[in-house]
Amino acid sequence: MTDTEKLELTNEWDKTFPKSEKVDHCKVTFHNRYGITLAADMYTPKNSSGKLAAIAVCGPFGAVKEQAAGLYAQTMAERGFLTLAFDPSFTGESGGTPRYMASPDINTEDFQAAVDFLSVQENVDPERIGIIGICGWGGLAVNAAAIDTRIKATVASTMYDMARVGANGYFDSEDSEEQRYQKKVALNAQRIKDYQSGEYTLGGGVVDPLPDDAPFFVKDYYDYYKTQRGYHPRSLNSNGGWNVIGTMSFLNQPINRYSNEIRSTVLIMHGEKAHSCYLGKDTYADMVKDSKYTDNKELLIIPDAVHTDLYDGGGKNAIPFDKLEQFFKKYLK
Repeated sequence: MTDTEKLELTNEWDKTFPKSEKVDHCKVTFHNRYGITLAADMYTPKNSSGKLAAIAVCGPFGAVKEQAAGLYAQTMAERGFLTLAFDPSFTGESGGTPRYMASPDINTEDFQAAVDFLSVQENVDPERIGIIGICGWGGLAVNAAAIDTRIKATVASTMYDMARVGANGYFDSEDSEEQRYQKKVALNAQRIKDYQSGEYTLGGGVVDPLPDDAPFFVKDYYDYYKTQRGYHPRSLNSNGGWNVIGTMSFLNQPINRYSNEIRSTVLIMHGEKAHSCYLGKDTYADMVKDSKYTDNKELLIIPDAVHTDLYDGGGKNAIPFDKLEQFFKKYLK
């Protein structure tokens, strides 16, 4: 097995957060089982020795590794872990064509491929590997934990269940057979247009300019993706968004079907005031319902935090990095 794609990786520091002097940083690539080559930033504690515990980080959904995932990875590397922040298939600096597609299966596989890569590094203990998924990749991280027994600890931060949102709309406001049917009609009509034109139509990222009557969660996203705080030129959410049909398959299938069979530890953390908090609470409830493995499962609600506060701290240090350090040191010991 060899990487089939040669990627062009940016060498300069182009993150939305400052570079830490406490860690070493380098660009790496690895491939998933579909032959797609993924691009990642690897962060290693300076002057570390021996085999380290490792954490792979991805998300938010439509973001790039230079945004929240990289911040989490660099910060956890400062705390003694070897970390990997990667771009999912079809996005960012990673390979995969056509661009800007998403898949419940392939994107779960992306996490597993990161575990493959970490498992064979000379300075990583393959028995001490964890993952962090942010936003839509929080739900996919739980999905990965349900299938990959090598993952010993999982954190889902400010998570979305993309299958539920795709099928039911935000806040389950479109949860009817008729509304799902109309979505499918529109998406399949778009497929014909795309096939005829020979290119995929972008769905548009976060709305800009921001309408005066935009709901709070749209303002929250705008405040991150469309400002100096979180804008990145490769981020789908900062720019043209996913293809209109790019996330279509999420509409037709649940993820996390067997989350209550996860034996390894899982921490779901969500902001109290996040529009998405119901998704974290419900995912946790499903995970512990009729489960034999509840002692190492935890739901952490962070007071006063909104959804994007767990992307970068929101200017109020909302990300509980001390808690994450304790969690991973306990379960990756």
